[in-house]
Amino acid sequence: MDDVTLELLIKELDITDQEVYRLPGPLDLRGLFDLARIDRPDLRYPPHLPTTAVAFQPGDSNERPDIFKAIGRADVLVHHPYESFATSVQAFLEQAARDPQVLAIKQTLYRTSGDSPIVQALIDAAEAGKQVLALVEVKARFDEANNIVWARKLEKAGVHVVYGLVGLKTHCKLALVIREEDGVLRHYSHVGTGNYNPKTSRIYEDFGLFTADPQIGKDLTRLFNELSGYAIEKKFKRLLVAPLHLRKGLLRLIDRERRNAEDGKPARVRIKVNSMVDEQIIDALYRASIAGVKVEVWVRGICSLRADLPGVSDNITVRSILGRYLEHSRIFAFDNDGDPIVYIGSADMMHRNLDRRVEALVRLSSPEHIQELHDLFDLAMDDGTNSWHLEDGAWTRAVGDEDAPLVDLQDRTMLAVQSRRRKRTVR
Repeated sequence: MDDVTLELLIKELDITDQEVYRLPGPLDLRGLFDLARIDRPDLRYPPHLPTTAVAFQPGDSNERPDIFKAIGRADVLVHHPYESFATSVQAFLEQAARDPQVLAIKQTLYRTSGDSPIVQALIDAAEAGKQVLALVEVKARFDEANNIVWARKLEKAGVHVVYGLVGLKTHCKLALVIREEDGVLRHYSHVGTGNYNPKTSRIYEDFGLFTADPQIGKDLTRLFNELSGYAIEKKFKRLLVAPLHLRKGLLRLIDRERRNAEDGKPARVRIKVNSMVDEQIIDALYRASIAGVKVEVWVRGICSLRADLPGVSDNITVRSILGRYLEHSRIFAFDNDGDPIVYIGSADMMHRNLDRRVEALVRLSSPEHIQELHDLFDLAMDDGTNSWHLEDGAWTRAVGDEDAPLVDLQDRTMLAVQSRRRKRTVR
């Protein structure tokens, strides 16, 4: 900034020279989006069209798939953006809105797009006479005005709009559909790691679990009752919920791995998050490492866990993956003496997530899904994968060579998902 402009700002803002800070870079990184609009196709990734998850693909006659029937057969784990948001999450809610057997839909909305088909599905459901509850987080940073506009439209359509619990942000990603089948109520649930936003779902990497498991349905019913002010629930069977239970639950699982290691059993903890700064979680991982537990942490952003403390973090590995998609999913996996425990959900390891937000993790039950996440972790932790390594308090990028180029995790995942679809087509 030139001196004339600076002096004018100091005068008009009525501040002193001591209140001026100079930074060696752009103040508003959103300006970098203009670079992406430059017409240079040679600098862009080749286009990628998400595939439809195998369970939700049309049948032989190419008819529209029955989402509820597919979920009723078996749990479905969807991996965005490799697998389509539109043909999974969006289709789930749109089918629920028009299905005469659906009695109620309950959903959390933290961030969504300006022309959201998700919100439209809720409006359509309410106008069709279904009971619809939408928990809208009006304090979602940068989206406050947008969320208020949508909340008013939902209310006008007859949706029961709730604005969350006082003092807590509602950050969990939950949808519950209650359907009457042969005189019995059945719960269809979705628990995700990312927002119900069709636009960001194309560039944010996330997981979502669809399930008709009655226990998860009961857990979500209890949680929605709590969030809408009907009751205070403290016990959940398949969920870990913040702010009351999530940190305690993870600490208990980490400590179990520590005890297994001390008893001479194989023990391992794998965590994938956006940020790792919570002192209690970090101290528990240090104690586990000292006991011999293999600790693998995959983190995208802030990480206060040190991997270079002799005698403390000898068994800790920290990796970060940067690519065309923003790594956004959260995974928590524990070997549990040969009976793996794996959760996915919305929580990062930060005070705000564990103490000041409503977060939810759901435990996976399908061995196939558990193996899929472990395979993904194996690839992320492999020294032959293009990644950043946390060493000596600094991030170092892995370096390959011409004879053995590093593997791009996101490209490899894309190919694996497409391969699953091809196998289904061949059958």
